[in-house]
Amino acid sequence: MLRTATALIALIAAMPALAQTAADPTLPNPNDQSDTFTIAAGGALVPDYEGSNDYEFTPFGAIRGRVSGMSFFSRGTYLYLDVVRRPTSGIDFDAGPIVGVRRERINHTKDDFVDALPNRKTAFEVGGFAGVTFHGLTNPYDALSIRLDVVHDIGNAHESTIVTPNIDFGTPLSKRTYIGASLSADFVSNRYADYYYGISPAEGFIAGLPADNPHGGMKNWKLSTLINQSITGDLTHGLSIFGAGSYSRIVGSIADSPIVDDRGSRSQWQAALGLAYTF
Repeated sequence: MLRTATALIALIAAMPALAQTAADPTLPNPNDQSDTFTIAAGGALVPDYEGSNDYEFTPFGAIRGRVSGMSFFSRGTYLYLDVVRRPTSGIDFDAGPIVGVRRERINHTKDDFVDALPNRKTAFEVGGFAGVTFHGLTNPYDALSIRLDVVHDIGNAHESTIVTPNIDFGTPLSKRTYIGASLSADFVSNRYADYYYGISPAEGFIAGLPADNPHGGMKNWKLSTLINQSITGDLTHGLSIFGAGSYSRIVGSIADSPIVDDRGSRSQWQAALGLAYTF
């Protein structure tokens, strides 16, 4: 139900672009594969840890681009490289490597009870993604992507695998305005659940929290939105301002962990605002 609702909302919002595409012959070639690079920076309001009801402000940066037909982009602390070149028409297949880090509860947390639990190590995760993208559903410039991400911690942190299915839709509403929406979910192992959300009897005694041994499965689902507005040019070059927001819901055994159910919240919000420049 959520997947269907998200796609419908995005498709309805994209409808104004149809008339502009037909009326403006100066629009760029939707199959243009020339090199491009975008760099972005801003600030975000995020949970203190995944499952917290305390929030903190943090700076962030992001990049995306295309070189010799191969695309790359960052999502949070992860970098993706799509090694499959987009065809001039038809369905676009996507595949490539992912590298990134997970920095959950590695330092001080605002909640004194959670802070009394042992800190966690930074997880160094590598893996890959594969999917398919459909172009031109509502106008020549939109894209609907279905993708599966799989990463594994190769360091000495949770030492397990995370599987994340994604559905993304994005479209320009004009030469200066772009909107996007995505829906995703994370599936984790018992080892991951125990590492980040488990509490041993000894740890619980010190922290004043009940012991808990959560199991893996679906950890959460997330709905995200993005709007990008050009300031000095159009969406293909120049300075722009963007805003993004997301809501995620922690579910299953992990949602019952005391650091979520007692000391935090199953509902997680994020908001970001920043500037981007496209070369």
